Amino acid sequence: MKTLKDFNFNNKRVLVRVNYDVPVDKKGNVTDSTKIEDSLPTIKYLLSKNAKIILMSHLGRPEGKIVDKLRMNRVAVRLSKLLNKKVLKLDDCIGLNVKRAVSGMKAKDIILLENLRFHKGEGADDLGFKKKLAALGDVYVNEAFSNSHRKHASMMLPELIPGCAGLSLEKELGFLSLDRAKNPIIVVIGGVKMETKLPVIKAMLKKADRVLVGGAMIYTFYRAQGYEIGKSLHEDSFLAEAKKLIKNKNLVLPVDTIVSDKKDVAADKIPKGKAGMDIGPESVKLFKKEMMNAGTLIWNGPPGKFEETDFSAGTRGVAKAIAESRAVKIAGGGDTMAAIKKFRLERRFDHISTGGGAMLEFLSGKDMPALTALDK
Repeated sequence: MKTLKDFNFNNKRVLVRVNYDVPVDKKGNVTDSTKIEDSLPTIKYLLSKNAKIILMSHLGRPEGKIVDKLRMNRVAVRLSKLLNKKVLKLDDCIGLNVKRAVSGMKAKDIILLENLRFHKGEGADDLGFKKKLAALGDVYVNEAFSNSHRKHASMMLPELIPGCAGLSLEKELGFLSLDRAKNPIIVVIGGVKMETKLPVIKAMLKKADRVLVGGAMIYTFYRAQGYEIGKSLHEDSFLAEAKKLIKNKNLVLPVDTIVSDKKDVAADKIPKGKAGMDIGPESVKLFKKEMMNAGTLIWNGPPGKFEETDFSAGTRGVAKAIAESRAVKIAGGGDTMAAIKKFRLERRFDHISTGGGAMLEFLSGKDMPALTALDK
């Protein structure tokens, strides 16, 4: 896969697919600029090479319709402040006015296109829409790892013009490529849905030394062992898979759980009228012991309902244990990032991935359409 160093950007029009899908309030104001900040190293690199920079991104899910709250205007304002440089925001991402604005660019100018998802052609990977985007640039840069598992028009532009990985994408792939990881590799997987987490659990059981499982998923595994799980969330459609996986000695399940009346009970002693909400203190101790000598720690998904104070101790304990480890520490996913921020541990991690879904698909070995396009 080519990188920024493989191209001469001097006076070239560079289409940069960024991930500016930032959280906004009811008025459309940006409430967290982390994703914008992630793109700054690549933008500054391109500025140093006298490029004409055309940024494009989606924001939210407007589904092919114009939604004023999801316009990129306030994103442009925040980016301008971060760069201390004017960013020209356009009212569309294709069309005659966009062509004129791009043709009038000078070296080191920056344009931000309007929300790509205002056009249905983006999500459909429509060839006509894709050609109109490609015509705006000489070179394409992928800085949107979090969207690289989606076959969207803006992600597939290397099919039409030369493309490379940006600095953020290059960093993501460097940390998440386990063939380069320091051993032993310990993976912590939490969350609710077996459907999204099962593929990565299976893949990690082949690649990692231990896979520690938390979150609502554990109650499906408990049920597969014949335990009473009360009113705990579970997915019977995955019981057969769970029964196979619990035979793997590298799969580690919590030994106790905090139930809905805030009591700590053993994994096989959940009362019939109660629901499991968090992993218990003995499980945190078990996880800490498993992580003690890790060379690489990968975390995706909280082990409990951490957003509620009464059920946050398990996630806090696991998060702190990971943060205090001497291992290379990698985390990803929206809920995981929220937990890390809640417990103020951001600076203790070596890498926090920009994409939860993309991270899971990459680790599980699934094809990533946008990365395949870059490889070719």
